[in-house]
Amino acid sequence: MITGSLPALVTPFTNGQVDRDALKKLVNWHVDQGSHGVVPVGTTGESPTLTHSEHDDVVKIVVEAAAGRIPVVAGAGSNNTIETVRLVNAAKAAGADAALVVSPYYNKPTQAGLIAHFTAAAECGLPIVLYNIPGRSVVDISPATMGELAKHPMIIGVKDATGDLARVPRTRMTCGPDFVQVSGEDATALGFNAHGGVGCISVTANVAPALCAEFQNATLAGDYTQALTLLDRLMPLHEAIFTEPGLVGVKYGMSLLGLCSEDVRLPLVGLTDDTKEKMRAAMRFAGLIA
Repeated sequence: MITGSLPALVTPFTNGQVDRDALKKLVNWHVDQGSHGVVPVGTTGESPTLTHSEHDDVVKIVVEAAAGRIPVVAGAGSNNTIETVRLVNAAKAAGADAALVVSPYYNKPTQAGLIAHFTAAAECGLPIVLYNIPGRSVVDISPATMGELAKHPMIIGVKDATGDLARVPRTRMTCGPDFVQVSGEDATALGFNAHGGVGCISVTANVAPALCAEFQNATLAGDYTQALTLLDRLMPLHEAIFTEPGLVGVKYGMSLLGLCSEDVRLPLVGLTDDTKEKMRAAMRFAGLIA
């Protein structure tokens, strides 16, 4: 179910409010462009600045718009286990196919605490994809802990944003080859799949979904020559997008394509002029704009 290119979907705003019509159009566009799934209300979807009702509403809109054509993996993470359980239950009620649950940030739980947190989320009865991003959450879900969690039938995989390609085979050692491993880092997605991964929850796929899907299809078919050719086209865009916070970069790129406004919520602000030019140059190089 979870494989290939899955855009970490942005939440479009108009005049500071969620643009529901633009959100529906984005889901349809991703289906048409060949994306293998969508992941709404992660951090790229600005979940930290959405209200609880907005968060739940975005998941419902995306599930309804996807209409079973592609899987929806709903962001459902918090550093509060009670709130995480509420988010997972809301995603389940909305009809999401799975929930993406980040390791609790700031409060620095032990590995035992991580096991208890993710187990509580899994007991909701919706498939759970762990999200390991120690650069932001401070805590790292160790391969040994991942192995313990993988024993739960509802914990099906991990979005790995460690940037450490050796983690993929190490996780295969503790979790087995059927445990779904998808990358959370666009720039190393080729190596990630070569090491045993099966996809990427991608920021860049918000602005270049067809290219990212084609890239993933090539790696999954074992055609790394074609994948490398596509990576050459995409790499300047990966770098441009993350010059400043990635969601700000992709929203600007999407505004150039007429997909949504570039509006973001504070404390994030719009791109600087230098980064805008870097984005335009990278999009031209990738063949996305003239």
